[in-house]
Amino acid sequence: MTLNSTSTPPAAPVTPPPGAGASPVPPPPPGAAPVAAAPGAGAASVPGAAPVPGAAPVPGVGPSVPPPPSPVPGAGPSVPPPPSPPPPAPSVTPGAARSAAQPAAVPPPPGPPPAAPAAPAAPPPAAPASAASAGGVRFDRPSDGGESGPPSAAGQEGVPHAGPGDADTPTPPDEYALQAPDPRIAADLAAQAPAAKVCVACRAGRVDSDGYCENCGHAQPRERDHMEQDAGPVAAVSDRGLRHHRNEDAFAVASTALPDGSPATVAIVCDGVSSATRPDDASLAASRAASDALLTALPQGTHPQQAMHEAIVAASRAVNSLAAEPATALEQGPHQNAPACTLVGAVVTPGLLVVGWVGDSRAYWVPVDRGAPPARLTEDDSWAAQMVAAGLMNEAEAYADERAHAITGWLGADAYELEPHTASFKPDRPGVVVVCTDGLWNYAEAAEDMARVVPLDAATRPLHSAQVLVGHALDGGGHDNVTVAVVPFPAVRQGAGSA
Repeated sequence: MTLNSTSTPPAAPVTPPPGAGASPVPPPPPGAAPVAAAPGAGAASVPGAAPVPGAAPVPGVGPSVPPPPSPVPGAGPSVPPPPSPPPPAPSVTPGAARSAAQPAAVPPPPGPPPAAPAAPAAPPPAAPASAASAGGVRFDRPSDGGESGPPSAAGQEGVPHAGPGDADTPTPPDEYALQAPDPRIAADLAAQAPAAKVCVACRAGRVDSDGYCENCGHAQPRERDHMEQDAGPVAAVSDRGLRHHRNEDAFAVASTALPDGSPATVAIVCDGVSSATRPDDASLAASRAASDALLTALPQGTHPQQAMHEAIVAASRAVNSLAAEPATALEQGPHQNAPACTLVGAVVTPGLLVVGWVGDSRAYWVPVDRGAPPARLTEDDSWAAQMVAAGLMNEAEAYADERAHAITGWLGADAYELEPHTASFKPDRPGVVVVCTDGLWNYAEAAEDMARVVPLDAATRPLHSAQVLVGHALDGGGHDNVTVAVVPFPAVRQGAGSA
C-alpha cells in the first residue's frame, strides 16, 4: 500500500533480553535505514558513514561502525539495555547505512511496524441489531420466560445467554403469536368487505349505517325513495316527495291470464298511515299480500270482483300480523296506533274493470277520447266524505277543512271494522285507470283535473305517463309521498302497449 507521508517519527525503544551485552545504539539520523548482515558475517565499514559517539569498539571493526550487541556470554562487559527500540525502517539514503549483526541463537525482538500517518478514519460498521440486545423487544420470538415482556438481562454485553442447546431454554414454537398477517388472507378479507358508499351530495363523504353522510350529514336516497316498474301493459312509479324523510307508499303491478287464456292486469297501491307504527312496513306487506292473492285466484277462475274482496282481506291479515312482531313493540310510542295503511286496487280484463279500496286512496277513469267524460271510481273513507254524504257540507267546504284527510277506514289491528269496498264497471271505450295515493290527487282532485294532466298516449306508454303524473305532484310541492299506477283498458297481453 502506498503512503502519502514522506517521513516517519521514531518509535519508542524496545528492551533487549537480559544478559545480552551490547553497546547502546542511538537512533540513526533521519533518512537512514537499517541493513541486516548475513548470519555469521562481520560488519564491514560503509564508506562515508560517520562514527557514532559513545559506541564501544568491536574487534575487527573500524571505529566508524557501531558494534552490534553480543549475545554470547563473556563476549564483553554487560551493558544496560537501551532505552528505546530500533527505529522504524525508513528509505535508504546513499552514503548512510547501519550494519547490525545479530547472532542466530537469540534474535532480537522485532520492532513494531512503521507507524503510518493517520488516514481519515472510516466510521465503524454498524453492529447488526441483536434480537436479544438491551433496550429492545423482539416480536418474532418470545422472551426467555416464554411470554411477552421487557427484555431480560440475557443477551446484554457481559451477561451469558442460554443457547438453543441449553436445557433451560424452551423450544421456540413453530408459529409466533405476533407474526405478520398472511397477505393472501388480507386480500381475501378486502375482497369480501362491502364497498363503502359515497355521498350523492358532496361526492366525498362516506355513508354510515344510518344512511347519512359522515362529511356533510346529507340523508342518502333509500331504495324505496324512488321506485319504478314497467310490467308490460301496466306500470307504476313511487316517490318519497319533497317533505317526508322516507317513502311510506308501496305498490305491486303484474299481469296474469284467466282460465280461458284472456289477459288480466293487476295493480295495487297502498299508503302507510304516518301516525301509526311502521307505516312503510304496513304498506309493503299489504301490497304484496293483495297482489299474491289476486294472482292466485284469477287463474283459478275466481270472479275478479270476488278475488278483489279476498285480496283486501288477505292484505288486512298481513298488516295485522305486524302488530305482534317484536319490532313493532320496540318502535311503538305510547300514543301510536298499530301498523296501518290504506289500499286501492284494480283488475282489468278484456271486458271488465273492477276496483277495490279501504281508506282514501283513489282510482280514476280517463278515456282515450278526451271528449268523453272522466270519472272517479272510488269513494273515500274519510271525514270529508262522511260530511258530504250526510249533507252537512258540500265537497268544497268539506275538503277545505283541516280534518278532511282524517280517514275513517284503514287496514290495521286497531281498525274499527274491516269494510272492503269493491265495484265493477264495463267501459264502452278504451281508456286508462289511474290508481293513486292522495300524494297525487291532492294536486288533481277532480276527475276533470286528473284527465288534464294524464298524457294523451297513456294507453300505449303507461310508464311514461306515471312518471309525468309523479312529476306533476312534485312540481306542485310534493308535500306527501306520491305513488301512481297506470293500467290501460281493455287489457292487452303482456309485452304489448308499453313503450
